[in-house]
Amino acid sequence: MNVVIYSLNYSPELTGIGKYNGEMAPWLASQGYSVDVITAPPYYPEWKVHTGFSNKKFDSNTQNNVTVHRCPLYVPTTLSTIKRLIHLASFAFTSAFKLFSLWNKKPSVVFVVEPTLFCVPMALLFCKLRGAKAVLHIQDYEVDAMLGLGMAGSPSGRVGRVAYVIESWLMRRFDKVSSISYSMLDKAKTKGVDAAQLLFFPNWSDTSFVHPGVDGTALRKAWGISPEDQVVLYAGNIGAKQGLELVVEAAERFQSRPNVKFFLVGSGAYVDALKSMVVERTLDNVEFKPLQAWEDVPAMLAMADVHLVIQRKGAADSVLPSKLTNILSAGGFSVITAEGHTELGKLAEEFPGVYTCVDPENIEAFCEGLTSELARSSGVNTVARVYAEENLNKDAILGRFASDLSELSAKC
Repeated sequence: MNVVIYSLNYSPELTGIGKYNGEMAPWLASQGYSVDVITAPPYYPEWKVHTGFSNKKFDSNTQNNVTVHRCPLYVPTTLSTIKRLIHLASFAFTSAFKLFSLWNKKPSVVFVVEPTLFCVPMALLFCKLRGAKAVLHIQDYEVDAMLGLGMAGSPSGRVGRVAYVIESWLMRRFDKVSSISYSMLDKAKTKGVDAAQLLFFPNWSDTSFVHPGVDGTALRKAWGISPEDQVVLYAGNIGAKQGLELVVEAAERFQSRPNVKFFLVGSGAYVDALKSMVVERTLDNVEFKPLQAWEDVPAMLAMADVHLVIQRKGAADSVLPSKLTNILSAGGFSVITAEGHTELGKLAEEFPGVYTCVDPENIEAFCEGLTSELARSSGVNTVARVYAEENLNKDAILGRFASDLSELSAKC
């Protein structure tokens, strides 16, 4: 079976969508699938094209039996709503040419990852003309996220209403719509997608690679962390939508506990602003580190006492953080900011002790949750680890999804 994965992000990006696509494509190829990936040069979360890649030309090469086609796009050095839209539209424009260049390969399935919705019209047209099945995989409801964060006015405003109508019309044209959580699938139903079109395709973790038996002592020593210190870790994209100023404010309140150290590991458009906040408040309990290589991630997770997954209000229900899968697999203790009605809130209620869930943008609740997790953070969070083993196993999730693709392809 020939599969085209059509997505803005791919390996060697270390976080989020790029990481999952970069694991899924070789896995499918190892099972005998012919896999082409249409993507951009790696740039996320730094918003800077990685060394050795270009955003000004097309490039194709084969990696791990996967043919990767990289398409030029505009990558802004500073972010704004208009620049983000141009960024997304530029990839949709250039990648459409590459998609139609695969016409003679006769793809059975075109697997489109949202974001970005800008690629959807040409993907649907290609599938219609070529007779391929079209699958939309929603990692992030970008329309909801954009409107929820106030980037394009109110959801009930004219722009919001038009965006929702277009989004619904496009989604209903796919043969299948998959997403990473049940609440996100429920949201697809509210947008007009028939239940028969829906597939559950959650993010996963390599539970044999990330596990509680990893020793983080060497990394703690390398980072100057004493055995008496307790480490609070945020690792991932450092962007405006996370609301990470909450961490800086918490660090200021925890200055009376000098053994509690806050580490922010990653990069992104908001990192300089956060560093300025730390300097302005003369905080000596906050450190910034760059993204770590994938082979070092288990040790990084092991050296932390408490992990953080931070989101603003309005984002938690449309975005299920990918970083959480590895935290759970490591048996980590964590504080998650999410409202009770979201997937994350429901998970905390269904599996008491899996993590502490507090209301977003509430510093009092956040500090209380952090104090609680620090108090119980010795050893392994067995609730988290058992959940990961039973629900997040990479081979089981990808195997089930491959079966779904084969069944869909058989209907061509």
